[in-house]
Amino acid sequence: MHARADLPSICIIGAGPSGLAVCKTLHEEGIGFECFEAGDRVGGQWAFKNSSGKSGAYRSLHSSRSRETLAYSDFTIPESYPDFPYHEQIAAYLEAYVDQNGFRQKINLNAFVNWCDRLDDGTWAVTVQGGETRFFDILCIANGHHWDPYFPEWDYTGEFAGERMHSHSYVDPVEPLDCIDKNIVIVGMGNSALEIACELGLKGVAKSVYLSSRRGYYITPKYVGGRPWDYAAPGYEWPWPELLKRAFRRRRIERVVGRPEDHGLPKPDHSFGAAHPAISDEIHVRIGSGDVIPKPAIRKYLGDRIQFVDGSEVDADILIFATGYKVSFPFFDRHFLSATDNDICLYKRVLDPQYSNLFFVGLVQSEAAIMPIAEEQAKLFADYVTGRYALPTTASMNIDRHAFHDRMKSMHLGTPRHTLQVDARKYLEDLRTERSLGAKRATLRGNPLPIVRKAHRRTIKIKTAPMAAA
Repeated sequence: MHARADLPSICIIGAGPSGLAVCKTLHEEGIGFECFEAGDRVGGQWAFKNSSGKSGAYRSLHSSRSRETLAYSDFTIPESYPDFPYHEQIAAYLEAYVDQNGFRQKINLNAFVNWCDRLDDGTWAVTVQGGETRFFDILCIANGHHWDPYFPEWDYTGEFAGERMHSHSYVDPVEPLDCIDKNIVIVGMGNSALEIACELGLKGVAKSVYLSSRRGYYITPKYVGGRPWDYAAPGYEWPWPELLKRAFRRRRIERVVGRPEDHGLPKPDHSFGAAHPAISDEIHVRIGSGDVIPKPAIRKYLGDRIQFVDGSEVDADILIFATGYKVSFPFFDRHFLSATDNDICLYKRVLDPQYSNLFFVGLVQSEAAIMPIAEEQAKLFADYVTGRYALPTTASMNIDRHAFHDRMKSMHLGTPRHTLQVDARKYLEDLRTERSLGAKRATLRGNPLPIVRKAHRRTIKIKTAPMAAA
């Protein structure tokens, strides 16, 4: 398919599930683009041991979202896949998605983007590793937000004599650190923390596994009433107040697995739904079997021992931080755009009103899989590029984005982990409504192209990229 010569040129950074949704949507519209992927394969997080080092997939990883909710709307996941697919199966599905839609030749692999500079005329200079620079009219960021490990800056005193790493680096019980017959302390209560704890806690693997958490979190089982939790999640579609729906879901789950404190875990200090729940069927069994021992927050390091805030102490050989990720844009000068404490306020979670040719796709967090969300964002993006969708006024966008951002933050814990949170069903409805409203605005304005095509006329070549600000 030949790209339309009247449309602006587009650069997409990232070929994970979000970037692929954008590639597919633009390709079928005949919109010209190039996609730059740092790794040697498409798939992002699901490309196990990707050469970019940005995949946090470990050898035993399965999806915490079910097969029915993972798929793009027009590309079904094979029924031969289990309810919760293995990472290799999801990676194969994404590879097939690329081939089915015929845009593989537009993805540049092993193409690490060093720097993006917005030039005086508004176009983008994109420099890839090696010094080559290309110019584009529009930049779309789909680089994900689960690849830059966050190590907490908590004020632990003392020195730890053992080894430490982030869960992002974990591959299996012997890689990159040998955990066999070792005393392991895992910090965190997210999916990775629970799954790694369960894996290392099996008899014959680690000597002991301690799960340390500063606060309690609700844990959702993978199955509710015999069906995958996200496919049969009760109450989401009911026209009840949000707090009432949350209370109903909490009671339903407690009837299945009990309360966290029933298993020796900290009691949550928030209502159900105010924090992203962990998902595990196994952790309660491992705790009940003595394979994983819950602990409160760490107080200080004592050489080869760790002391917790309740005064208890344990031997520790390895400390694993499963403490989440930072939202990072290493190709931007931090003074141009950054997300301090993971906080970034965008219109409809896709656009900063001051830069009409800079879009973000996949920069959200929800209980749903990212594929359907990125797909809907990509459709809005394609409508915008072709002039079928027109933005509201800058003043209206600023009012809307701050109101939405503040509302989401008020409904969730005030931690960096929850700054990107959305209610997937409501958010998808909001995007579809916005596309419809934007189409009406575009019609009233005569469907003008939002971005004038300029980048193809540029002849400036940048030999080397500046160093990104720390």
